[in-house]
Amino acid sequence: MKRLLACLGEILYDFLPNTNSEEPTGFSLHPGGGPFNVAVGLARLGQPTAFVGKVGSDYFGRRLRRTVRAEQIDDRWLRSAAAPSTLAFVAIEDGEPAFSFYGAGAADTLLEPDELPAEFFERTALLHFGGISLLHGTTPAAALAAAEGLHGRALVSLDINVRPRLIGDEAAYRATLRRAIAACDLLKLSAADIAWLAPGTDPAVYASAQLDLGPTLVALTRGGDGVTSFRRINGALERLDQPSFAVDVADTVGAGDAFTAGLLAALAHQSALTRAALVAVPAAALCAALRQGSATAALTCTRPGADPPHYNALQEFLAHAA
Repeated sequence: MKRLLACLGEILYDFLPNTNSEEPTGFSLHPGGGPFNVAVGLARLGQPTAFVGKVGSDYFGRRLRRTVRAEQIDDRWLRSAAAPSTLAFVAIEDGEPAFSFYGAGAADTLLEPDELPAEFFERTALLHFGGISLLHGTTPAAALAAAEGLHGRALVSLDINVRPRLIGDEAAYRATLRRAIAACDLLKLSAADIAWLAPGTDPAVYASAQLDLGPTLVALTRGGDGVTSFRRINGALERLDQPSFAVDVADTVGAGDAFTAGLLAALAHQSALTRAALVAVPAAALCAALRQGSATAALTCTRPGADPPHYNALQEFLAHAA
């Protein structure tokens, strides 16, 4: 029985500005949502991938399900709900993407814990979750049930991907994050996440400290400054640094998700899909996985929207990269 790499959480449409100016005159439609972007990236890199969540009963929801299938992502655990789809409008503000979400009562916030079938827990080799799906409705409870239920049975990957403007109850959100971090094996953080989580803290110090809370591996992404990973090997802290790739940037939407997809695909290729296997990955092999993640993110930045590369394009880029 083939086991699947499952991504759980938000699935939505990004409306991206037609120009890079700070006064958009129109928007173009792109499927998105952090976990869905990771699922697309994994599928395009040849991994057997499933998406777990809910899509709306509106035009956007029907179109999203068609997109899931077109990307050859298994939709057996993707339910439909009589609710609208989440929409996110992206504009450029101070040179960075600024998101405005319209998702109150949307389908992807309505996944219930009891809607996760026994088959999901039996067939999942890797679970990736996080993002805004930890904020609203019943989906946060479903995500935690999935992560805690798979803890020790599959590799659990978490990308917090903090969206400060969407956080209503900060105390409840931080409590959710504590449970999510405790349940994960691989934690991906960005410097921007840490600026909200622990203002004024050195990102590397904060990231490495998370190893005491549950994760076996922490990956800290720093945009153009590259990525740093932290593990404990025989009680000693291991730090690995991978520089970024220089490319012509169209935008950075989905770059973090593309990094995660590239990293997870490399770990899956190495059969590092358990907590013990993640610890045992040699440093050189982990560096190669981080490099693949960085290259996947770099290629995604060369075109608008969250549009990660296919396997052959990624391998060609890596073969010719300095």
